[in-house]
Amino acid sequence: MAPHPDYPNASSFEDRHGRTRWRFRRNGKTVALPGEPGDAEFVAAYDAAANGRVLKKASVIRLPTAVEPGTFRDAWRKVKKTSEWLALDEATRLKNTTLAEEFLEMPLAPGLKEKWGDQLVRDFRRRHMKAVIASQIDTPHKAKHMLVAIRKMIYVALDEEWIEADPTYKLSYRPEYKGWRAWTEAERAQFEKRWPVGSAARTCYGLALWLGNRRSDVSRLKWSMFDFERRRVTISTKKGNKDLVLPITPMLLEILAPLDRSKEFVLLNAYGNPFSEKSLTGMMAHWTKLAGMVKGCTLHGLRKTLGKLLAESGSTTRQLMEMLGHDDIEHAELYSREASQQKLARDAMAKLSRKMSIKKAQEGRN
Repeated sequence: MAPHPDYPNASSFEDRHGRTRWRFRRNGKTVALPGEPGDAEFVAAYDAAANGRVLKKASVIRLPTAVEPGTFRDAWRKVKKTSEWLALDEATRLKNTTLAEEFLEMPLAPGLKEKWGDQLVRDFRRRHMKAVIASQIDTPHKAKHMLVAIRKMIYVALDEEWIEADPTYKLSYRPEYKGWRAWTEAERAQFEKRWPVGSAARTCYGLALWLGNRRSDVSRLKWSMFDFERRRVTISTKKGNKDLVLPITPMLLEILAPLDRSKEFVLLNAYGNPFSEKSLTGMMAHWTKLAGMVKGCTLHGLRKTLGKLLAESGSTTRQLMEMLGHDDIEHAELYSREASQQKLARDAMAKLSRKMSIKKAQEGRN
């Protein structure tokens, strides 16, 4: 036992593990002193013992918005401060936020209270990502986009040097993409027969079909975007914020000809106001129903119809991408692959038919 000259009644001793420890002893009472003499915690404990006080540890109150450093919640907060995140359009940010927050609140496994948001990113393994994807098997496209959202947190963890490798590296999830189906020629004829040029239904139909726009762009089309002298329209897409300069074709001119150009917006409802993008989906369902058409003829399906028509007319994948505003070549290739398959199949069967006809004719002569 070795008393300390600067701290009366404080002495050191060796515990059963051979480590040197300190304690305060006076009037038969012993108080353990943490750390080493001179340490802040040692001095605080010694002062309390010397003055007959009980040293109380400060209580830690966890705020509702607090996050543990290095967790997925911490990573998600940092994602929203990156330049890449701020450059995304509002719709994309909203979609990623919804999926990311769902992941953060997802339990590690069914029946467990622990959530992924409170787990350290460094403990995340490839098998965990596969399990998350598997849990979304009924909504495969949602699983694909959730992987994208989680990767944003993984990349932040790499930048912060919390981890040294991406556990999702080369982990791809590409569900079969079908999307909204294209309208058939008979369906287009049925709709056009019911809704004449000049009606809101036909205008919406024509804009979506001959410009290949999404509903978010169809609803925002203004006359100021159209340059009729140069026969072109300039559109800044809401999704992806891309500037597209598209031709005004004779088919589109037919749609626009009877419309009132004194208004700001091209497509107007019965009250003279522009449609909201969400209302257009319901209105197209209403218009097709009044035309006696089957379900499945959607507004977005007209965009796919244009892609199909372009591919069948021989347009290249690059031309399809520029016309429809696609960044992902995979989407544009859907149209060209389908058109190519039909053409190859038609040509192959034509050759076989000619061969069989020649063979039959030769057998007839013999």
